[in-house]
Amino acid sequence: MMYDHTSTPLRTGRAAVNGTSLHYRTAGSGPAVVLLHGVPKTGYHWRHLVPKLTPHHTVVVPDLRGLGDSARPADGYDSATMSDDIAELMARLGHETYAVIGEDWGAVIGYQLAARHRDHATALVFAEALFPGFGFEDHTALTPENVSSGMHLWHLGFYFQPDVPEMLISGRERELITYMIKNERSHPDTATPDAIEEYVRCYSMPGGIRAMLAVYRAMLTDAEQNRQAARKKLDIPVLALGGSAFIGARNESQARLVAHDVTGHVFEAGHDLAEEVPDEMAEVVVPFLAAHR
Repeated sequence: MMYDHTSTPLRTGRAAVNGTSLHYRTAGSGPAVVLLHGVPKTGYHWRHLVPKLTPHHTVVVPDLRGLGDSARPADGYDSATMSDDIAELMARLGHETYAVIGEDWGAVIGYQLAARHRDHATALVFAEALFPGFGFEDHTALTPENVSSGMHLWHLGFYFQPDVPEMLISGRERELITYMIKNERSHPDTATPDAIEEYVRCYSMPGGIRAMLAVYRAMLTDAEQNRQAARKKLDIPVLALGGSAFIGARNESQARLVAHDVTGHVFEAGHDLAEEVPDEMAEVVVPFLAAHR
């Protein structure tokens, strides 16, 4: 369960959008902000940040296509299509304009949302993500630099291979998710049992691992989409957030390649800021959103 600042559970719903069905949560009042989670997480990732936002904003927390309690269609896992899902959801909920907060793959999708729907996105928070088409692929290489910095993303090549990951992960979703979540954090104890249980529940459902892998397998398509979109830089303000033990200041340098107005901030944390350092994250995000309504 997720709660707003008054300890009231968030409202939940489902919406048929863009050829699929998204599960979402919403709460609060004021200017809208949509929160996009990464992998292997769900909208539950934002449970600590939401109550910091709902005094000032109407918050929409979807489970992305194929993930969480959303439907798991056969295709459409490229970031442009997944961003169109969110644009249609926000329109369906009556939000003409909105800020976007994304982390990990949700940040890549959030960038595409801002780039493809420029009249609707008012600001972008780009947290702890590597950008396909702008250096993400380099971190799949087995080099001394990647290994020593903790940025050898070995799993990308593994996930890209058809069929074999499904065979090896099936029945071991808990082991994989627990390892990935804890290994990428400076504060592994913030991967609390309730979060692990929720993520394992969703990714263990029929099609859960297939959908997760489909997100990664679309990365070469994402790279081309990002390069095309970046030909016209974003005009909206962008806040690039990193964790010192993971992507760190590279979030800001990447964002400067695709946007004119970028502010960066690095936390003493790993990859999952909204679960590791939610209070510190809110102290930066809330004023940023207030300044760019």
